[in-house]
Amino acid sequence: MPRTSEPGRSVSSRLLALLFSFEPGATELSLADLARRTGLAHPTARRLVLELVRAGALEQRPSGRYAVGLRLWQLGTLAPLTESLRTMAQPYMEDLYSALNQHVQLAVLEGDEAVIIERLSAPKALGLVSQVGGRLPLHCSGVGKVLLSHAGPSLADQVLDGELRKYTAKTVTDERVLRRELAECRRTGFALVRGELTQGADSIAARVLNSDGQVVAALSVVVRSETVRSQSALPSVITSALGLSRALGWRPGIRVREN
Repeated sequence: MPRTSEPGRSVSSRLLALLFSFEPGATELSLADLARRTGLAHPTARRLVLELVRAGALEQRPSGRYAVGLRLWQLGTLAPLTESLRTMAQPYMEDLYSALNQHVQLAVLEGDEAVIIERLSAPKALGLVSQVGGRLPLHCSGVGKVLLSHAGPSLADQVLDGELRKYTAKTVTDERVLRRELAECRRTGFALVRGELTQGADSIAARVLNSDGQVVAALSVVVRSETVRSQSALPSVITSALGLSRALGWRPGIRVREN
């Protein structure tokens, strides 16, 4: 493969770095933004960006800034796990949304973060820090704690032994407390998180299982603190997560497995 002028970086790695510069909250970037985010020299960034535009992976907006192109978006929709999950989860998420009229979201584990792959939001619901395609920390979000608790001891050790960011005054960063919470989440299959990631926002999350008993996703509602009692919303969340699990082939009696 052709090498770049930078030792150790291939052309493909630089192209990927440009594409991965786009994220929720940064959906349109200037050439200067892309060069800064990737560390590429401006002429190099410009040449590679133009190649991506010609391929349809990026498009140039009327403002002159760049955004993800239609062909790249079409490719992303072919991801088998997220697309099948999103499709199968839709009716369960809609029922949960109708019942509670709150944010409803579906997330999967990627690396050491939770990625939101679908969300339904009420117009007057509280504002959140993330959106579809956004990433959430595992140690202080509802979906994150569900996913981390079932991911196996190696990932738990990696996350809990690292630096745990304190997002609000209520964020739990004590390793011993978190390990107890994760053990309880493994036992029950759900997590209640109160104001740990966003001040004034509570999350109720439950695991989603496949036919092998593996946790493939977490389903949650996010509500304004004190407006909806977490315990009253919990049965609806668990029921919806179990319904989606059954649609994925899980049945009572199938043992829950760590990933």
